[in-house]
Amino acid sequence: MQLDSVFVAPMPSQSMDGTLSTETMRVATVDSPDAALLDSYTRAVTAAVERVHPSVVNVEVHHRDKARTRSGEPRERRGGGSGFVFTPDGLILTNSHVVHGATRIEVTIADGRRAPGHTIGDDPATDLAVIRIDASGLQAVSLGDSQQLRPGQVAIAIGNPYGFQSTVTAGVISALGRSLRSSSGRLIEDVIQTDAALNPGNSGGPLVDSRGQVIGVNTATILPAQGICFAIGINTAKFVAGRLLRDGRIRRSYIGVSAQTVPIHRRVVRFYSLARESGVVVVGTEDRSPARASGLREGDVIVALDGKPVAGVDDLHRLLTDAQVGARSTLTVIRHTEKLEMTIIPQEAAA
Repeated sequence: MQLDSVFVAPMPSQSMDGTLSTETMRVATVDSPDAALLDSYTRAVTAAVERVHPSVVNVEVHHRDKARTRSGEPRERRGGGSGFVFTPDGLILTNSHVVHGATRIEVTIADGRRAPGHTIGDDPATDLAVIRIDASGLQAVSLGDSQQLRPGQVAIAIGNPYGFQSTVTAGVISALGRSLRSSSGRLIEDVIQTDAALNPGNSGGPLVDSRGQVIGVNTATILPAQGICFAIGINTAKFVAGRLLRDGRIRRSYIGVSAQTVPIHRRVVRFYSLARESGVVVVGTEDRSPARASGLREGDVIVALDGKPVAGVDDLHRLLTDAQVGARSTLTVIRHTEKLEMTIIPQEAAA
């Protein structure tokens, strides 16, 4: 009978004086390269945290309730999250859901100082907001480029939740290009998925790379799941922050329809050589809206805007940017089995 070969590890040998032999000492040092790698990882994470920590702040907000106390005073609800200083003169990026509707904002800086915060702009559609504090000696973070990210690279989430300074979790970028539904109903595009754990108090804090550059703004976690957390790419944050500083809000256009995504019959798709097999059916149009003025009717299926395919409501939202406000645009619709080109002039959506 043939026996399978097995490996038997040799027992450590000792010399007469009880010390380990040279061979045993050589085996004991096999793991040293792994230890060196661990040290390199640790050094990268700690260096990144040390670089960003002074810029991370705690954001405490107060909301006024409709309910009143026994003395007749309005009740206040408290909440909060994190944020980070991105200009030395006191501009701070955080999440919209952290500060939206706040009657009072108080910011605690990493050195313990507290200062009142004022909202410069707030965009629920991207869950981003810019606030300002009046304080000296602030250190701004370095902003990276989220277009250069790759799945698998180190991601470090830093927050200041509930006053616990520099709460740090580290992991990797799990995926790029995710979409996340905002509180306004629109999709936030190009979202970073990471397994660096977040908690509600970390919302608005920075997601940084191993060089200490901010690559995202921590925004959400899926509570039933473990290791699925999201951050808004810093390139999106740069664009939104610039518009909020310029206008105080993000301008978007609207056409005034109630709509839903529907499939289109394959015969119609093939006959008209449509780029997508679904579109947006008009359920209703608002009074005095661009849709009503253009002649859109209930039951029309929108398949393109200015020649760009519209496969669903999210595509329509994505195409209705500030560039379309007041500009003559062309809607391609299917009415029954007829393909029509209709002129529409989108208006600015209410903030």
